[in-house]
Amino acid sequence: MEFGLFVQGYVGKRAETDPLAEHKALMEETEYVIQADKSGFKYAWASEHHFLEEYSHLSANEVFLGYLAHATERIHLGSGIFNPLAQVNHPVKVAEKVAMLDHLSEGRFEFGSGRGAGSHEILGFIPGVTDMNYTKEIWEETIAEFPKMWLQEEYVGFQGKHWSLPPRKILPKPYGKAHPAMWYAAGSPPSYAMAARKGLGVLGFSVQKVSDMEWVLEQYKTAVVEAEPVGAFVNDNVMVTSTAVCAPTHEEAVRIAAGGNLHYLQSLVFRYHDTFPRPEGFPVWPETLPEFSEEIIEHLIAEELLICGDPDEVLTQCKRWEQAGADQLSFGLPIGISREDTLQTIRLVGEHVIPKIDTDPVHRTSRFRASA
Repeated sequence: MEFGLFVQGYVGKRAETDPLAEHKALMEETEYVIQADKSGFKYAWASEHHFLEEYSHLSANEVFLGYLAHATERIHLGSGIFNPLAQVNHPVKVAEKVAMLDHLSEGRFEFGSGRGAGSHEILGFIPGVTDMNYTKEIWEETIAEFPKMWLQEEYVGFQGKHWSLPPRKILPKPYGKAHPAMWYAAGSPPSYAMAARKGLGVLGFSVQKVSDMEWVLEQYKTAVVEAEPVGAFVNDNVMVTSTAVCAPTHEEAVRIAAGGNLHYLQSLVFRYHDTFPRPEGFPVWPETLPEFSEEIIEHLIAEELLICGDPDEVLTQCKRWEQAGADQLSFGLPIGISREDTLQTIRLVGEHVIPKIDTDPVHRTSRFRASA
Protein backbone atom coordinates (compact mmCIF):
# COMPACT_ATOMS: atom_id res chain seq x y z
CA MET A 1 0.00 0.00 0.00
CA GLU A 2 1.26 3.45 -0.96
CA PHE A 3 0.73 6.73 0.89
CA GLY A 4 -0.54 10.13 -0.12
CA LEU A 5 -1.49 13.53 1.23
CA PHE A 6 -4.72 15.38 0.43
CA VAL A 7 -4.93 19.19 0.59
CA GLN A 8 -7.87 21.44 -0.19
CA GLY A 9 -7.25 24.97 1.04
CA TYR A 10 -9.35 24.47 4.18
CA VAL A 11 -9.63 27.77 6.06
CA GLY A 12 -12.34 27.10 8.63
CA LYS A 13 -13.05 29.74 11.24
CA ARG A 14 -9.54 31.15 11.28
CA ALA A 15 -10.57 34.04 9.03
CA GLU A 16 -12.76 35.41 11.84
CA THR A 17 -9.66 36.43 13.79
CA ASP A 18 -6.85 36.45 11.21
CA PRO A 19 -7.16 38.55 8.00
CA LEU A 20 -4.35 36.48 6.43
CA ALA A 21 -5.93 33.12 7.26
CA GLU A 22 -6.70 32.24 3.64
CA HIS A 23 -3.15 33.04 2.51
CA LYS A 24 -1.59 31.15 5.40
CA ALA A 25 -3.73 28.07 4.76
CA LEU A 26 -2.67 27.88 1.11
CA MET A 27 1.02 28.48 1.82
CA GLU A 28 1.10 26.02 4.71
CA GLU A 29 -0.38 23.33 2.49
CA THR A 30 2.40 23.79 -0.06
CA GLU A 31 4.84 23.27 2.81
CA TYR A 32 3.05 20.07 3.85
CA VAL A 33 3.37 18.63 0.33
CA ILE A 34 7.05 19.54 0.15
CA GLN A 35 7.64 17.81 3.51
CA ALA A 36 5.65 14.80 2.35
CA ASP A 37 7.91 14.56 -0.69
CA LYS A 38 10.94 14.47 1.61
CA SER A 39 9.27 11.97 3.94
CA GLY A 40 8.59 9.26 1.38
CA PHE A 41 4.93 9.87 0.56
CA LYS A 42 4.28 8.94 -3.06
CA TYR A 43 1.25 11.11 -3.89
CA ALA A 44 -0.20 14.53 -3.15
CA TRP A 45 -3.75 15.38 -4.20
CA ALA A 46 -5.09 18.93 -4.55
CA SER A 47 -8.83 19.56 -4.75
CA GLU A 48 -10.75 21.82 -7.11
CA HIS A 49 -13.72 23.48 -5.46
CA HIS A 50 -15.67 26.66 -6.11
CA PHE A 51 -17.83 28.82 -3.80
CA LEU A 52 -17.23 26.56 -0.75
CA GLU A 53 -16.45 29.16 1.90
CA GLU A 54 -14.24 27.93 4.78
CA TYR A 55 -14.30 24.33 3.48
CA SER A 56 -12.07 24.70 0.40
CA HIS A 57 -10.49 27.82 -1.09
CA LEU A 58 -8.30 25.84 -3.52
CA SER A 59 -10.13 26.73 -6.73
CA ALA A 60 -7.25 27.12 -9.21
CA ASN A 61 -5.47 23.89 -8.31
CA GLU A 62 -3.54 23.74 -11.58
CA VAL A 63 -1.63 26.84 -10.45
CA PHE A 64 -0.99 25.28 -7.06
CA LEU A 65 0.21 22.02 -8.66
CA GLY A 66 2.40 23.88 -11.15
CA TYR A 67 4.25 25.50 -8.26
CA LEU A 68 4.66 22.15 -6.53
CA ALA A 69 5.97 20.52 -9.72
CA HIS A 70 9.03 22.75 -9.34
CA ALA A 71 9.19 22.60 -5.54
CA THR A 72 9.19 18.79 -5.24
CA GLU A 73 11.37 15.99 -6.63
CA ARG A 74 9.75 12.55 -6.39
CA ILE A 75 6.17 12.79 -5.19
CA HIS A 76 3.40 12.38 -7.77
CA LEU A 77 1.04 15.34 -7.97
CA GLY A 78 -2.63 14.72 -8.62
CA SER A 79 -5.76 16.68 -9.40
CA GLY A 80 -8.27 15.67 -6.83
CA ILE A 81 -10.04 16.76 -9.02
CA PHE A 82 -10.04 18.61 -12.33
CA ASN A 83 -13.72 19.08 -13.15
CA PRO A 84 -14.21 18.26 -16.86
CA LEU A 85 -17.86 19.31 -17.15
CA ALA A 86 -17.93 21.61 -20.15
CA GLN A 87 -19.85 24.28 -18.22
CA VAL A 88 -17.10 24.38 -15.56
CA ASN A 89 -13.91 23.72 -17.56
CA HIS A 90 -13.89 23.09 -21.29
CA PRO A 91 -12.58 19.53 -21.86
CA VAL A 92 -9.85 20.73 -24.25
CA LYS A 93 -8.56 23.13 -21.60
CA VAL A 94 -8.51 20.24 -19.10
CA ALA A 95 -6.54 18.05 -21.54
CA GLU A 96 -4.06 20.88 -22.10
CA LYS A 97 -3.60 21.44 -18.35
CA VAL A 98 -3.01 17.74 -17.72
CA ALA A 99 -0.36 17.49 -20.45
CA MET A 100 1.36 20.70 -19.33
CA LEU A 101 1.57 19.52 -15.71
CA ASP A 102 2.85 16.17 -16.96
CA HIS A 103 5.73 18.04 -18.61
CA LEU A 104 6.46 20.35 -15.68
CA SER A 105 6.57 17.38 -13.29
CA GLU A 106 8.39 15.17 -15.83
CA GLY A 107 5.83 12.39 -15.68
CA ARG A 108 4.73 12.78 -12.07
CA PHE A 109 1.19 14.00 -12.74
CA GLU A 110 -1.99 12.03 -11.93
CA PHE A 111 -5.28 13.01 -13.59
CA GLY A 112 -8.22 12.75 -11.22
CA SER A 113 -11.63 13.84 -12.49
CA GLY A 114 -15.11 14.01 -11.07
CA ARG A 115 -18.38 15.90 -11.05
CA GLY A 116 -17.90 18.25 -8.12
CA ALA A 117 -18.92 18.50 -4.50
CA GLY A 118 -22.65 19.12 -4.64
CA SER A 119 -25.44 21.34 -5.80
CA HIS A 120 -24.14 24.60 -4.26
CA GLU A 121 -20.94 24.29 -6.27
CA ILE A 122 -21.91 22.68 -9.57
CA LEU A 123 -25.36 24.12 -10.12
CA GLY A 124 -23.78 27.56 -9.86
CA PHE A 125 -22.30 26.82 -13.28
CA ILE A 126 -25.47 25.23 -14.68
CA PRO A 127 -28.38 27.56 -13.86
CA GLY A 128 -31.83 26.09 -14.05
CA VAL A 129 -30.74 22.51 -13.40
CA THR A 130 -31.89 21.04 -10.10
CA ASP A 131 -30.90 17.38 -10.47
CA MET A 132 -27.23 16.53 -9.87
CA ASN A 133 -27.65 13.37 -11.94
CA TYR A 134 -27.54 15.66 -14.98
CA THR A 135 -23.80 16.11 -14.40
CA LYS A 136 -23.22 12.37 -14.69
CA GLU A 137 -24.41 12.49 -18.29
CA ILE A 138 -21.94 15.29 -19.10
CA TRP A 139 -19.01 13.49 -17.45
CA GLU A 140 -19.89 10.19 -19.16
CA GLU A 141 -19.78 11.68 -22.66
CA THR A 142 -16.49 13.46 -21.95
CA ILE A 143 -14.14 11.15 -20.06
CA ALA A 144 -13.20 8.84 -22.97
CA GLU A 145 -12.22 11.81 -25.15
CA PHE A 146 -9.15 12.75 -23.12
CA PRO A 147 -6.89 9.87 -24.24
CA LYS A 148 -7.85 10.66 -27.86
CA MET A 149 -6.86 14.30 -27.38
CA TRP A 150 -3.50 13.26 -25.94
CA LEU A 151 -2.61 10.37 -28.24
CA GLN A 152 -4.04 11.30 -31.65
CA GLU A 153 -1.68 13.50 -33.66
CA GLU A 154 -4.71 15.52 -34.64
CA TYR A 155 -7.74 14.99 -32.47
CA VAL A 156 -10.61 13.87 -34.68
CA GLY A 157 -13.00 16.22 -32.95
CA PHE A 158 -16.22 15.65 -31.05
CA GLN A 159 -19.91 16.33 -31.50
CA GLY A 160 -21.83 15.63 -28.33
CA LYS A 161 -24.92 16.79 -26.52
CA HIS A 162 -23.09 19.13 -24.16
CA TRP A 163 -19.98 20.26 -26.10
CA SER A 164 -18.33 19.95 -29.48
CA LEU A 165 -15.02 20.63 -31.20
CA PRO A 166 -13.86 20.39 -34.84
CA PRO A 167 -10.64 18.45 -35.60
CA ARG A 168 -7.69 20.18 -33.94
CA LYS A 169 -4.19 19.42 -32.71
CA ILE A 170 -4.35 19.44 -28.91
CA LEU A 171 -1.00 20.65 -27.55
CA PRO A 172 1.18 19.88 -25.76
CA LYS A 173 1.15 16.10 -25.91
CA PRO A 174 1.88 14.31 -22.62
CA TYR A 175 5.45 13.75 -21.47
CA GLY A 176 6.96 10.36 -22.35
CA LYS A 177 4.89 7.24 -22.87
CA ALA A 178 1.09 7.06 -23.04
CA HIS A 179 -0.56 9.59 -20.73
CA PRO A 180 -0.99 10.22 -16.98
CA ALA A 181 -2.97 7.67 -14.98
CA MET A 182 -6.68 8.46 -14.89
CA TRP A 183 -8.77 8.44 -11.69
CA TYR A 184 -12.38 9.10 -10.71
CA ALA A 185 -13.55 10.70 -7.46
CA ALA A 186 -16.17 8.31 -6.10
CA GLY A 187 -18.72 9.29 -3.48
CA SER A 188 -20.83 6.12 -3.42
CA PRO A 189 -20.26 2.33 -3.77
CA PRO A 190 -21.79 2.10 -7.29
CA SER A 191 -19.25 4.69 -8.45
CA TYR A 192 -16.39 2.34 -7.51
CA ALA A 193 -17.73 -0.39 -9.80
CA MET A 194 -18.38 2.08 -12.62
CA ALA A 195 -14.80 3.38 -12.40
CA ALA A 196 -13.47 -0.17 -12.41
CA ARG A 197 -15.35 -1.03 -15.59
CA LYS A 198 -13.76 1.98 -17.30
CA GLY A 199 -10.27 1.07 -16.06
CA LEU A 200 -10.08 4.16 -13.82
CA GLY A 201 -8.51 4.34 -10.40
CA VAL A 202 -10.79 5.51 -7.59
CA LEU A 203 -10.24 8.53 -5.39
CA GLY A 204 -12.27 7.54 -2.35
CA PHE A 205 -12.95 10.89 -0.72
CA SER A 206 -16.14 9.75 1.03
CA VAL A 207 -14.89 6.86 3.11
CA GLN A 208 -16.43 5.10 6.11
CA LYS A 209 -14.75 2.85 8.64
CA VAL A 210 -12.54 0.04 7.38
CA SER A 211 -14.98 -2.82 7.98
CA ASP A 212 -17.75 -1.01 6.07
CA MET A 213 -15.47 -0.41 3.08
CA GLU A 214 -14.04 -3.90 2.62
CA TRP A 215 -16.90 -5.13 0.41
CA VAL A 216 -16.72 -1.94 -1.69
CA LEU A 217 -13.01 -2.47 -2.32
CA GLU A 218 -13.66 -6.11 -3.16
CA GLN A 219 -16.40 -5.08 -5.59
CA TYR A 220 -13.95 -2.77 -7.39
CA LYS A 221 -11.25 -5.46 -7.59
CA THR A 222 -13.73 -7.94 -9.04
CA ALA A 223 -14.99 -5.52 -11.70
CA VAL A 224 -11.60 -4.13 -12.75
CA VAL A 225 -10.46 -7.58 -13.95
CA GLU A 226 -12.86 -7.23 -16.91
CA ALA A 227 -12.28 -3.51 -17.46
CA GLU A 228 -12.65 -1.95 -20.89
CA PRO A 229 -10.34 1.00 -20.29
CA VAL A 230 -11.17 4.41 -21.70
CA GLY A 231 -7.45 5.17 -21.63
CA ALA A 232 -4.28 3.48 -22.84
CA PHE A 233 -4.07 1.26 -19.76
CA VAL A 234 -6.03 0.07 -16.73
CA ASN A 235 -5.26 1.98 -13.55
CA ASP A 236 -6.15 -0.79 -11.06
CA ASN A 237 -5.99 1.45 -8.03
CA VAL A 238 -8.13 2.47 -5.06
CA MET A 239 -7.10 5.41 -2.92
CA VAL A 240 -8.96 5.98 0.36
CA THR A 241 -8.74 9.00 2.63
CA SER A 242 -8.60 9.32 6.39
CA THR A 243 -7.75 12.10 8.78
CA ALA A 244 -4.47 11.36 10.54
CA VAL A 245 -2.70 12.64 13.64
CA CYS A 246 0.57 11.08 14.77
CA ALA A 247 2.58 12.17 17.80
CA PRO A 248 5.31 10.66 20.00
CA THR A 249 2.70 9.42 22.50
CA HIS A 250 -0.92 8.31 22.31
CA GLU A 251 -1.99 10.93 24.83
CA GLU A 252 -0.41 13.76 22.84
CA ALA A 253 -1.99 12.59 19.59
CA VAL A 254 -5.46 12.45 21.16
CA ARG A 255 -5.00 15.89 22.69
CA ILE A 256 -3.95 17.34 19.31
CA ALA A 257 -6.88 15.69 17.52
CA ALA A 258 -9.37 16.97 20.11
CA GLY A 259 -8.16 20.50 19.41
CA GLY A 260 -8.33 20.12 15.65
CA ASN A 261 -11.93 21.29 15.08
CA LEU A 262 -12.75 18.01 13.35
CA HIS A 263 -16.39 18.47 14.28
CA TYR A 264 -16.55 21.67 12.25
CA LEU A 265 -14.82 20.11 9.23
CA GLN A 266 -17.35 17.25 9.27
CA SER A 267 -20.22 19.73 9.50
CA LEU A 268 -18.89 21.58 6.45
CA VAL A 269 -18.62 18.30 4.53
CA PHE A 270 -22.35 17.74 4.85
CA ARG A 271 -23.12 21.42 4.32
CA TYR A 272 -21.72 21.25 0.79
CA HIS A 273 -21.61 17.56 -0.22
CA ASP A 274 -25.34 17.11 -0.39
CA THR A 275 -24.91 14.07 -2.66
CA PHE A 276 -23.36 12.11 0.24
CA PRO A 277 -25.75 10.01 2.36
CA ARG A 278 -26.40 12.04 5.51
CA PRO A 279 -25.95 9.98 8.70
CA GLU A 280 -29.10 9.66 10.78
CA GLY A 281 -29.38 12.45 13.31
CA PHE A 282 -26.62 14.55 11.69
CA PRO A 283 -27.35 18.27 12.26
CA VAL A 284 -28.47 20.43 9.33
CA TRP A 285 -26.36 23.54 8.65
CA PRO A 286 -26.03 26.09 10.23
CA GLU A 287 -26.18 23.70 13.17
CA THR A 288 -22.90 21.84 13.64
CA LEU A 289 -21.70 18.79 15.48
CA PRO A 290 -20.59 19.45 19.06
CA GLU A 291 -16.86 19.79 19.63
CA PHE A 292 -15.02 16.49 19.86
CA SER A 293 -13.74 15.73 23.34
CA GLU A 294 -10.82 13.39 23.96
CA GLU A 295 -13.39 10.70 24.78
CA ILE A 296 -15.00 11.14 21.35
CA ILE A 297 -11.58 10.99 19.70
CA GLU A 298 -10.91 7.69 21.49
CA HIS A 299 -14.26 6.40 20.22
CA LEU A 300 -13.45 7.42 16.62
CA ILE A 301 -10.13 5.59 16.87
CA ALA A 302 -11.82 2.46 18.23
CA GLU A 303 -14.41 2.57 15.42
CA GLU A 304 -11.64 2.88 12.78
CA LEU A 305 -12.93 6.29 11.68
CA LEU A 306 -9.73 8.17 12.55
CA ILE A 307 -6.03 7.35 12.31
CA CYS A 308 -4.55 8.70 15.51
CA GLY A 309 -1.90 7.69 18.01
CA ASP A 310 1.80 7.09 18.46
CA PRO A 311 3.81 5.71 15.50
CA ASP A 312 3.23 2.05 16.43
CA GLU A 313 -0.52 2.59 16.77
CA VAL A 314 -0.69 4.49 13.47
CA LEU A 315 1.24 1.68 11.80
CA THR A 316 -1.31 -0.86 13.03
CA GLN A 317 -4.22 1.34 11.91
CA CYS A 318 -2.71 1.79 8.44
CA LYS A 319 -2.17 -1.94 8.08
CA ARG A 320 -5.91 -2.43 8.55
CA TRP A 321 -6.50 -0.46 5.35
CA GLU A 322 -3.84 -2.50 3.58
CA GLN A 323 -5.53 -5.72 4.72
CA ALA A 324 -8.88 -4.38 3.51
CA GLY A 325 -7.48 -4.03 -0.01
CA ALA A 326 -6.68 -0.32 -0.33
CA ASP A 327 -3.87 0.44 -2.77
CA GLN A 328 -3.23 3.91 -1.37
CA LEU A 329 -4.01 5.62 1.91
CA SER A 330 -4.15 9.39 1.63
CA PHE A 331 -4.15 11.59 4.72
CA GLY A 332 -6.30 14.64 5.14
CA LEU A 333 -4.69 16.81 7.81
CA PRO A 334 -6.94 18.71 10.25
CA ILE A 335 -6.25 22.37 9.62
CA GLY A 336 -7.30 23.22 13.18
CA ILE A 337 -4.02 21.89 14.51
CA SER A 338 -0.81 23.86 14.42
CA ARG A 339 1.67 23.88 11.57
CA GLU A 340 4.25 22.24 13.84
CA ASP A 341 1.90 19.39 14.83
CA THR A 342 0.95 18.81 11.19
CA LEU A 343 4.56 18.63 10.06
CA GLN A 344 5.24 16.29 12.99
CA THR A 345 2.55 13.89 11.72
CA ILE A 346 4.07 13.87 8.22
CA ARG A 347 7.60 13.29 9.53
CA LEU A 348 6.64 10.54 11.98
CA VAL A 349 4.60 8.67 9.37
CA GLY A 350 7.50 9.01 6.96
CA GLU A 351 10.02 7.71 9.48
CA HIS A 352 8.08 4.94 11.23
CA VAL A 353 5.11 3.86 9.09
CA ILE A 354 5.78 4.15 5.36
CA PRO A 355 9.07 2.17 5.36
CA LYS A 356 7.30 -0.77 7.03
CA ILE A 357 4.42 -0.91 4.53
CA ASP A 358 5.53 0.59 1.21
CA THR A 359 8.82 -1.08 0.27
CA ASP A 360 8.55 -0.60 -3.52
CA PRO A 361 10.52 2.45 -4.72
CA VAL A 362 8.46 2.63 -7.94
CA HIS A 363 5.03 4.24 -8.00
CA ARG A 364 2.19 1.87 -8.84
CA THR A 365 0.88 4.18 -11.56
CA SER A 366 4.34 4.43 -13.12
CA ARG A 367 4.31 0.66 -13.64
CA PHE A 368 0.87 0.79 -15.26
CA ARG A 369 1.88 3.66 -17.54
CA ALA A 370 5.10 1.94 -18.58
CA SER A 371 3.13 -1.14 -19.60
CA ALA A 372 0.89 0.78 -22.01
